[in-house]
Amino acid sequence: MSGTTSRRVLVLNGPNLGRLGSREPEVYGATSYAGLLQECTRLGKELGFEAEVRETNDEGEMIRWLHEAADGSLPVVINPGAFTHYSYALRDAAAQRTAPLIEVHISNPYAREEFRHHSVIAAVASGTVAGFGIGSYRLALRALAEELNG
Repeated sequence: MSGTTSRRVLVLNGPNLGRLGSREPEVYGATSYAGLLQECTRLGKELGFEAEVRETNDEGEMIRWLHEAADGSLPVVINPGAFTHYSYALRDAAAQRTAPLIEVHISNPYAREEFRHHSVIAAVASGTVAGFGIGSYRLALRALAEELNG
C-alpha cells in the first residue's frame, strides 16, 4: 500500500479457532492462536494493513463483525470454522460486503468428512484459500493486497 496510511483489515475466526495449537494438531498444526495473531499482524504491516484479528464461538457476534465490515467498507479474511457449512445467516451477512472478502481454511475441507465439502460462504466471497495450514492466512492476505492494489 502506498503512503503512510494503513488500511484496516478484519481477520475473523469462527468456532474453536481460539484453540489452535491444542485442537487436533494433526489437522490444524502446532501454531497457537497467539501465533496466528502475531503472524497476521506482522504480515499485515508488511503489506500496509492494520490486521485486526478476532475470534468468536458466537454466530451472532460474527454476523455483527461482518455488518461492521460492510458498513465501513473493510476488507475481510474469514475462517468461519463450522459455520462454513450451514450458517445461512453468516452467508447473508457476508453477501452484504462492500470490500473484498476472502474465505480461508487451515485444512482442506474436500479432503475431510463429507459434511465439510460444502461452503455456504464461498459463493459470496471474492475467493477461497484452503489446505495450507497457517499459510492459508498468509496467502489470503497477499491475495487481498493484490485485489486492493489492482
